[in-house]
Amino acid sequence: MKRITFSKEKTFLDFSFCGHRAQLQWGTENDVGILIVSLPYDAAYGMGEKYNSFNQKGHYVANCVEEQFCHQEDKTYCSASFFLTNTGFGLYVETNCKTIFDFGEKIVISMPIDAVVVLFDGTPETIISEYMSLFGPAKLPPKWAFGPWISANHWDTQEKVEEQISKLNRYHFPATMLVLEAWSDEATFYIFNGAKYTPVHGSEALDYFDFDFSDSPWSNPRSMIENLHNSGLHLVLWQIPVYKKQGLDEPINAQNENDRAFAVEDRLCVQTDRGLPYEIPKGHWFSGSMIPDFTNSETRRVWFSKRQYLLDIGVDGFKTDGGEFIYRTDLHFKDGSTGAQMKNRYSQSYTTAYTEFLGENHVLFSRAGYTGQHTTPILWAGDQQSENNELKSVLRAGLSAAMTGVPFWGFDIAGFSGPMPTLDLYRRATQLACFCPVMQWHSEPDGGQFRELMPSASGNNERSPWNLAVVYKSPDFIDEMRFWHNLRMNLLPYLFSTALDCVQQNRPMIRPLAYVFPDEQAASGIEDEFLLGESLLVAPLLEENAQCRSVYLPNGVWYNLFTNEKKLGGQTVNAICPTHSLPVYLRAGHGIALNLDDSQKLGSSVGNGVDSYHNLNFLLAGETGTLRFHDDLGNDFTLTWNASGWKKSGRSICPFTVRMID
Repeated sequence: MKRITFSKEKTFLDFSFCGHRAQLQWGTENDVGILIVSLPYDAAYGMGEKYNSFNQKGHYVANCVEEQFCHQEDKTYCSASFFLTNTGFGLYVETNCKTIFDFGEKIVISMPIDAVVVLFDGTPETIISEYMSLFGPAKLPPKWAFGPWISANHWDTQEKVEEQISKLNRYHFPATMLVLEAWSDEATFYIFNGAKYTPVHGSEALDYFDFDFSDSPWSNPRSMIENLHNSGLHLVLWQIPVYKKQGLDEPINAQNENDRAFAVEDRLCVQTDRGLPYEIPKGHWFSGSMIPDFTNSETRRVWFSKRQYLLDIGVDGFKTDGGEFIYRTDLHFKDGSTGAQMKNRYSQSYTTAYTEFLGENHVLFSRAGYTGQHTTPILWAGDQQSENNELKSVLRAGLSAAMTGVPFWGFDIAGFSGPMPTLDLYRRATQLACFCPVMQWHSEPDGGQFRELMPSASGNNERSPWNLAVVYKSPDFIDEMRFWHNLRMNLLPYLFSTALDCVQQNRPMIRPLAYVFPDEQAASGIEDEFLLGESLLVAPLLEENAQCRSVYLPNGVWYNLFTNEKKLGGQTVNAICPTHSLPVYLRAGHGIALNLDDSQKLGSSVGNGVDSYHNLNFLLAGETGTLRFHDDLGNDFTLTWNASGWKKSGRSICPFTVRMID
């Protein structure tokens, strides 16, 4: 890793990397720094979540955090001024301001004159690890965050939430997380809808016992949360970083008006250069609203003092939506930053503040971020419609995020917006999500958020498996989807052990083939396959009603996870995929940990508990290999195997069984 500050005196640099040489030429044009990088490369990866292409060569990339409702294409909520090439060169521009990367035959980067450039060389694993180390370690989510998540915007009462517990039991589906969006008064975003509270002007914290829930659709939130916890479910609440300007058709919320007045009085919100509160411009989400300045310690203290009671009654985390709200440069922040500097950085200051507030054993789930976004516990890919092309784009975004060092990432199964997904799209998206760090289904408000432009299904458009079965009159679909939710719980030991490795070793959980096999030319162009951790190669189906697909298997030996069929790598194979399966291969020399019932079968029901195992099983592949397993229960041991059998070294708390395949 090499840090460089260019100047008039330093305009040219030779950088040797991995047997190659890069030439960097510096100049200025209209007070903008121009860096021209000449080097051999066929692919450039990273730059945050990139929906349009995994390989950015041939693309003109504006490194800018932007809100884009569906069909993101070249826009992104989650950007980074970092890339690496297939030939072992990496570069990070250390700036919060907007930068432009033109990935042509030469790479031309437009940046602030005072920006610092950091150069890397080595394998993708080395480069990404060193890049992540600039910002600190990733935040490990709790184990329960790796089970199935459920969410629907129309769950707007306590009765509807508790009904979900009943439905999960009725249909025998495991889930560990429930996300509520329509829970608050939609003004303060910290008071439950309909709850009465004496308005306070100032920074006093709210006391849960001061609320009157007699006329609220949330009759007793504390009791509701206890019921969720007793059912093995954890609760995440939606958040937006605004002092909201209410519309003319909305009843005035007295507490929100007090909060707005206090934010202006004590300068808790972002200011213009003229010392006036900044308001989100017309034409944007939450227009007219002011936004909190999270670089101000007093803002953070006041903001979170009013949300502390939510943690006190058992809320397990927050879904931090939005944050892409900086649309002017003439802004002033408490730490001295300008609007130009915070265009990208604001969303990261927002999620960092929430991460610090939550502490351990809670979860944060965010869609926006900037360089160093791996320090936000979990990211999700934002808003997509229920279309096959959107599923393809979201997979590219996940692979790009991984090559930017994001370890924990997910997406809304089959999209959350527009008309209901087809059964096949939902099926294939569920299968993909089963092998991603986060597995969640979610749906927008009934009728759609933008009904005039893209109406959704009339009536209940919930993307639950049982509602899809009703819509399409296909009751067997529930049984089919149950398998993948059960399989997710089967995989939980492997998922969490892998997550621990990711945090300790600065590695992404999803690993594109270009990350794991950089020396294989065929692997560098693959944007529809990945490894989940060290052991599982996943090749999702992305076309409607596809029954087969080509799969590139890198060098080595691979075993079909569902059939144990053995395949030699270094070739492209034609994988036959009936509706109940998809191509997933276990890598020889590696293994996975599983929680199975007494049948020892994949997809067996083990409930949604995370504090013990029904039967801890290890599936070990190949003639020889090594697998380390560790968890939060005290297990930390390594299994090694060869033709003579297997042996264990280290501490094992739980009994386990081993099965070897070759």
